[in-house]
Amino acid sequence: MIDQTEMPFLDHLEELRWRIIKSLMAVVLGAGLVFLFIDPIFRILLKPATSLENPPDLQVLKVHGMFMIKWGIAFVGGIILAIPVITYQFWKFVAPGMLVNERRYAFPVILFSFIAFIIGVLFAYYVVIPFSLNFFTGMGYVDVANNFSINYYFNYILWILVSAGLLFELPVIVLILSAIGLLTPAFMRKYRRHSVVTILILSSLLTPPDPVSLLMMSAPLMVLYEISIGISHIFAKKF
Repeated sequence: MIDQTEMPFLDHLEELRWRIIKSLMAVVLGAGLVFLFIDPIFRILLKPATSLENPPDLQVLKVHGMFMIKWGIAFVGGIILAIPVITYQFWKFVAPGMLVNERRYAFPVILFSFIAFIIGVLFAYYVVIPFSLNFFTGMGYVDVANNFSINYYFNYILWILVSAGLLFELPVIVLILSAIGLLTPAFMRKYRRHSVVTILILSSLLTPPDPVSLLMMSAPLMVLYEISIGISHIFAKKF
């Protein structure tokens, strides 16, 4: 007997399209909400630079510079706020292929993904960014002033924050892949050495091109990989 619940390929594409649209709508709504509080958020993001021993002078070098920066911050904030919705839409898309007992883990996975992303952002804000800014501004020369373009500064800060949040999603990805049977603890232990190279490559791609950010991002990821093996061990046995 043919499984009447099986969805045709074109229907899968249509469902995927609507899942993406809903995710994008959540990002737009989140960005609008963040923009309402853009000035306090702006000050928070400036703090790593203003708290340095030798704070640089930040300059707006374009007419529309501040406008683009504030909307850029709002967009990134919208993505962060929309993570639960994005994770939920992804889970609903793959849920039909799961067993019933797998589907009941939807809420923990969504909550876990949001917490993991926020932890990554906080780690970048309180550890990676201050250390890297201190390192690079401390390598200046007495007759050369540190005058930074504010556009470049915020691009640097936001890129590190988002990259750290994404990289800290590793345990969530492992959880999902283990739950659907695509990943096992034995596989992760076997390729532990390969994972070190992969982590270094990902860190180099998702962080600014400097060795300080690379090393500071790679170290916690290697710890997260070991934690992820334990997560895989737990959830691979559940199903």
